[in-house]
Amino acid sequence: MAHLAPPIDIGIPANQRQEIAEGLGHLLADSYVLYLKTHGFHWNVTGPMFSSLHLMFMEQYTELWNALDEIAERIRALGHPAPMGGRRYAELSSIEETHLAPEALAMVAELVKGHEAVARTARGILPLADAAEDGPTVDLLNQRLQIHEKTAWMLRSVLEHLSLIHISEPTRPY
Repeated sequence: MAHLAPPIDIGIPANQRQEIAEGLGHLLADSYVLYLKTHGFHWNVTGPMFSSLHLMFMEQYTELWNALDEIAERIRALGHPAPMGGRRYAELSSIEETHLAPEALAMVAELVKGHEAVARTARGILPLADAAEDGPTVDLLNQRLQIHEKTAWMLRSVLEHLSLIHISEPTRPY
């Protein structure tokens, strides 16, 4: 059957679109694995910080869920299929899946690492998109960087605050 759609001609050569789409596939996989991890932590967090972490994780996995569509649609706009399936995401992702629920603060530390990993992936694609003068992808990547760096900072702040409290606890005289 003949294709009725004309070839893609958006001003970005096919080889550059391919490279950018492949990079975005890694970003999609990282984002999806981080989404699943964050959602799982939301369900399984326990302890004195349960309520605040439960709500924080919900905000984070909701934002990640919405980002998945934006990333996948950009891949499609570049003329390539978006990767799909858990096995494929595991192959493409730089983030390890978590199968057991760690304690609450370990969850926070894992999410810091996850958001920083997504930021590194996004930053690695920027030169490709910039060289191709692919403004929409550059905009998407800058938005993702801003969100992941801010989220990592906020999560890290939870850990820093708690370690300061622990260090500054008065000792009891014996």
